[in-house]
Amino acid sequence: MRRGVEFLRQLDLVRPEALDTPVHLVGCGGIGSFAALALAKLGCAHLHLYDDDRVEEHNVPNQLFRTVDVGRPKVEALAEILEAFTGTRPRAHLRRIEGERLQGIVLSGVDSMAARKTLWQKCVRHRAGIPLYLDGRLGAEVCRLYSIRPADPDDVRCYEASLYDDSQAVPLSCTAGAIIYTGFAMASLVADQVKKFATGEAVAREIFCDLKTLTLAVP
Repeated sequence: MRRGVEFLRQLDLVRPEALDTPVHLVGCGGIGSFAALALAKLGCAHLHLYDDDRVEEHNVPNQLFRTVDVGRPKVEALAEILEAFTGTRPRAHLRRIEGERLQGIVLSGVDSMAARKTLWQKCVRHRAGIPLYLDGRLGAEVCRLYSIRPADPDDVRCYEASLYDDSQAVPLSCTAGAIIYTGFAMASLVADQVKKFATGEAVAREIFCDLKTLTLAVP
């Protein structure tokens, strides 16, 4: 990532060597695709992308993909896009996460509460090798980001209180579920929290952002 790339404009904010922790992005759609770009541009040198889905036409307006990517695996198309933007290709894993013992920061960009619960319970909960777990949730013009230390009992209790069944989710019509600027807002929050973690600053356990009302809150 850093070979041939200069980060002079941000050296007083975060040093490149502080971003050596591997980052695993689980889900490369409306959350993961934009977050991957932000983290790559930030200087995260060890990105891993996980998804078993392919790009569909309806993904193009609200995800990072191009029209030429339709039909391709999301991880492969996204890795190619990030390489074009940064000069370095992240590791692409064309599969779901199913209980691996990951080491490093983990970002959940999955699209259901069921998948979110599985990732948490099988791969993240109480894992000392994961110092920071980020769970992004978005719909329409609202996004919410949890930043959790999986080995911290208080963080675990707080996060598990936020997990619910998919049947309890507020339904959105298929034409009001996603829009481009919400994904960019989420990517900004993710990159900000990763930067804070890397520099030893306090991360916010929960951040809520409503772009319709221009509300940003840390409950």
